Amino acid sequence: METAKRRTMSTIVSKLSSVSEQTRAAALAELRLISKQDPDSRLIIADAGAIPYLAETLYSSSHSAQENAAATLLNLSITSREPLMSSRGLLDALSHALRHHDTTTSPAAVQSSAATIYSLLIAEESYRPIIGSKRDIIFSLIHIVRYADSHPRSIKDSLKALFAIALYPMNRSTMISLGAIPALFSLIVKDSRSGIVEDATAVMAQVAGCEESEEGMRRVSGANVLADLLDPCTGSSLRIKENAVGALLNLARCGGDAARSEVAAVVASGADEGAMEGIVYVAENGSVKGRKKAVDLLKLVVSGNGGDSRFDYLINENPNSRSS
Repeated sequence: METAKRRTMSTIVSKLSSVSEQTRAAALAELRLISKQDPDSRLIIADAGAIPYLAETLYSSSHSAQENAAATLLNLSITSREPLMSSRGLLDALSHALRHHDTTTSPAAVQSSAATIYSLLIAEESYRPIIGSKRDIIFSLIHIVRYADSHPRSIKDSLKALFAIALYPMNRSTMISLGAIPALFSLIVKDSRSGIVEDATAVMAQVAGCEESEEGMRRVSGANVLADLLDPCTGSSLRIKENAVGALLNLARCGGDAARSEVAAVVASGADEGAMEGIVYVAENGSVKGRKKAVDLLKLVVSGNGGDSRFDYLINENPNSRSS
């Protein structure tokens, strides 16, 4: 049965090199459907030599061809990451699709291309420095995030890709140099969609974990904005609050003495102590990781302001001992 499947995939893939546009289009549509419905076929499709043709199709002027090729690559990335990453020109093709998000690439192809980047990186740490060295990919993802006419789905998929890129610490300074911080804070301040803000703050929490974050955050009053998100009056979700806590903690830890002092001052001097109230809320109600970060941030803020016995019950308790 597998032999027959391999023969079938080889026949379909061979049609991708046909001189007939109609034949190529039909083959692309068929590969997209098969790779979605039959996970076992993905490696067979890759072994049949489809990836170079799919990558080349991302340069096509046909939106339907782009979309089918990008969706197939996304499906392959779920279980066949190594063949994708070892295919010459694949990252350049994904970069091209992302770079032309506002001109020749269809929104659906942009979304699948960004999602493919995320899929390649989220489960495979060794790929993070490789893709992180592709400045054009990072720049394009950031441009999608800050481009006024980007489709919401394109923004979400780009934020997820940026999050995965930022998981590798050495990539964070590159992201900052390419404008990630103002792009993210523009979304955080102006976008009212909770899911978008949640994803943007998740990326920001990672990006804050490098020395260069201090200057970038200072330019956009980042600590103040994050402190505002913690205030119960803003109505931020628990996930947004957890991300804000993570970003402030990483900024304080990695941004140097000035950043640490600023975080302590901004949080402790918030109107009606709203930021402190938000940190306490995360320390009591957040995920295991969120609670630990909130307690660590409390310790930093309290020690930086002469101590405060009101929070001893949290600071002296193991946050992992409380149930979720």
